[in-house]
Amino acid sequence: MCGIIGIVGTTEVASALYDGLTVLQHRGQDAAGIATVDGSRLRLHKGNGLVRDVFGQVAMSGLRGRIGIGHCRYPTAGSEGSAEAQPFYVNSPYGIAFAHNGNLVNTDALRREMFQDDRRHINTDSDSEVLLNVLAHELQIQDRMELTPDHIFKAVAGVHARARGGYACIALLLGYGLIAFRDPNGIRPLVLGERITAEGHEYAVASESVALDVLGFKRIRDVAPGEAVIITDAGQLYTRRCAEGAPHTPCIFEYVYLARPDSMIEDVSVYKARLRMGEKLAEKILRERPDHGIDAVIPIPDTARTAASALAGALGVPFREGFVKNRYIGRTFIMPGQGERVKSVRRKLNAIDLEFRKKNVLLVDDSIVRGTTSKQIIQMARDAGAKNVYFASAAPPVRYPNVYGIDMPSASELVAAGRTEKEVEQTLGADWLIYQDLKDLVWAVQDGNEELKRFDTSCFSGEYVTGLDQRYLEQIEMLRSDDAKAARRVV
Repeated sequence: MCGIIGIVGTTEVASALYDGLTVLQHRGQDAAGIATVDGSRLRLHKGNGLVRDVFGQVAMSGLRGRIGIGHCRYPTAGSEGSAEAQPFYVNSPYGIAFAHNGNLVNTDALRREMFQDDRRHINTDSDSEVLLNVLAHELQIQDRMELTPDHIFKAVAGVHARARGGYACIALLLGYGLIAFRDPNGIRPLVLGERITAEGHEYAVASESVALDVLGFKRIRDVAPGEAVIITDAGQLYTRRCAEGAPHTPCIFEYVYLARPDSMIEDVSVYKARLRMGEKLAEKILRERPDHGIDAVIPIPDTARTAASALAGALGVPFREGFVKNRYIGRTFIMPGQGERVKSVRRKLNAIDLEFRKKNVLLVDDSIVRGTTSKQIIQMARDAGAKNVYFASAAPPVRYPNVYGIDMPSASELVAAGRTEKEVEQTLGADWLIYQDLKDLVWAVQDGNEELKRFDTSCFSGEYVTGLDQRYLEQIEMLRSDDAKAARRVV
């Protein structure tokens, strides 16, 4: 789950890229970077930390140019450390800077191909560097006397033929312009926008439409699955589908948690999708417990607020803000270790006792992953005086790891893996636990765009649309566990 943005403008773009990254900061808080093209030179600055911490006045003043890309990152399996901050850069052919959101499931095979067949060295553990070198090789084998859009489209088609997984990518090709492309299944999001200024026509691509909104770009459409977008130095736009035949399966977890509510993904309002999630969850509560006795519906800030408000309205129960959030603490889902996540919960949330005292409260969260945060929040509600604490998840049980760019933990660390819903309820310490049904979650998103027939629901269903072998799952089990990550940080 990273944030990417690219702009081909008519004036300097560094400040716009910075602003766009701050809006995408929720997608990654580990590292950030910006690359711009200044004549024949690439200007690049990146580092660990939040966008505001990585880019000071001196760094920003050096990022000259009217074409650029930006990236904010959180680490997925095996990819931690400042050396893996993006954008990456290779000097051959032409000079390419590259930013990537997603994850490949055949990284090891590609790394071997890079070394044995393409004679390219990969310097980090990041699949993003592998993907960059695949693109560089595919460009290198094209006719280099006069690079044309057709050559670039063929190179991207070559990337699609070799790479498997979920990916949305933006690249700067020095002396030519900007390239953006999306995996053949359209798992990871990417949106195209335009802006007309006094100086001329400008284009932007980003992970979420909200980044375009704040910069004054009009959203044109989502980049199609398998499509490549080329925007030349002169501002000419070329598009082509470079991969066909794969089912369109956008990640449904984007709508549950990852994306901002004010974003549009696949022509679906994330906000309205979450409203429908709450309505469907209310219908299930009324079916299973018509005499539920709930006195108040309280959201876990912030992602669950939209679903919780719709749920409360459908039940006819008061919606109350029972927790105050410290906005200077990062998203606990992205925290690097279990110990840090545990410590962060009470630093992050404080209960308003009056909203809990002697009440039957229904706490609503967007999802339950490890369960450690949910367990602590339930205890906080009890400590605040709640009579009974019920807990609702706007998503189904998360029982399987996500392999397409969301760093969900190893299966052994998922609270719902191998447990019934009743067992999860007991583990969390709730008086009653209710999950969204998968068919209702799919409906909640699909109702916004009936052309969407399928989704990547792998973390709920265990069905991986690109295909997966058991060895890969065993590998990420070792890489993603908190113990493994702690060991890497010590080294």
